Amino acid sequence: MVTFGVDAHKRTHTIVAVDDHGTPLGQTTIGTTSKDHLGLVRWAARFGAERRWAVEDCRHLSRRLERDLLGAGEQIVRVPPKLMAHVRDSARTYGKSDPIDALAVARAAQREPDLPAARLDGPERELRLLVDHRESLVAERTRLICRLRWHLHELDPGWEPKARSLDSQRTLDAILRRLAGQTGLVARLARELTNRCADLTVSINALKVEIAELAQRLAPALLAIPGCGALTAAKIVGETAGVERFKSRDAYARYNRTAPLPVWSANKARHRLSRTGNRQLNAALHRIALSQARWHPPAQALIERRRSGGNSGREATRILKRRLSDAVFQALQTDQFEHSSLAA
Repeated sequence: MVTFGVDAHKRTHTIVAVDDHGTPLGQTTIGTTSKDHLGLVRWAARFGAERRWAVEDCRHLSRRLERDLLGAGEQIVRVPPKLMAHVRDSARTYGKSDPIDALAVARAAQREPDLPAARLDGPERELRLLVDHRESLVAERTRLICRLRWHLHELDPGWEPKARSLDSQRTLDAILRRLAGQTGLVARLARELTNRCADLTVSINALKVEIAELAQRLAPALLAIPGCGALTAAKIVGETAGVERFKSRDAYARYNRTAPLPVWSANKARHRLSRTGNRQLNAALHRIALSQARWHPPAQALIERRRSGGNSGREATRILKRRLSDAVFQALQTDQFEHSSLAA
């Protein structure tokens, strides 16, 4: 088995071929077009038919390469960047270059037998793209609202809109009516910002409806979890990127940062919060936990039981998030099974 380690970049990819013992057999650097990838497959064929590709898991750079290789029938595994870094540190070579990184990727793939296999993008990526685009528009609107408030304060220090009301079309219409009779550069800029906020609000609301419809189709079991709304479900589905790539619920908990880490070496066992994993996925679980802690009786009973047992409120919330991780994992598996059954 020949393993091809790939160090992917925006304009070039460097590939190093290694044998079963990690000995380099050859290397090449190619471009990032589909024509270059076809030439890469021809180059790899000289090393034999039994081969696999190890790609550093940075899909914004390697997505096109993975798609072309999978289309050609190649086998690909994804190597987390931290594994590649540890292998490079333990090597005899010094320094950092594209061939050194590609060699580290290949050797990391040989050391780790259970790396996730790459697959073609499905509807999960579409959902993630929609969620990311909506969040970008929301951030842009927030920046415009901050500037608009300063302009309105300069025009009339005695009046200001209510807090958190500038995402409402009624409030924006009221601001435009107040600015209608005013002249000057500040008033003109305020009108432009108000119109821009209104346009962004329309786009954001339309994206929310589209995301909710897609989430309902892809993750009905996930939406059935108390406290999990459409946007949170969409974030979880998009960030998980296929629940089948996790071998167990414990592996999923480690990925979403809810698995506690042991940090003791004496008589008293203790754990601390994990700082590794996907922060976006952890934030989505945290939103569900906060919602359940406010109104869901089983979650409230769990928190109260843990606090009476000596845990702090923050520790009780972490325990609730760990339970939610298992529930989310089960729901994602159910949705995946039903979606696969319908496709078949």
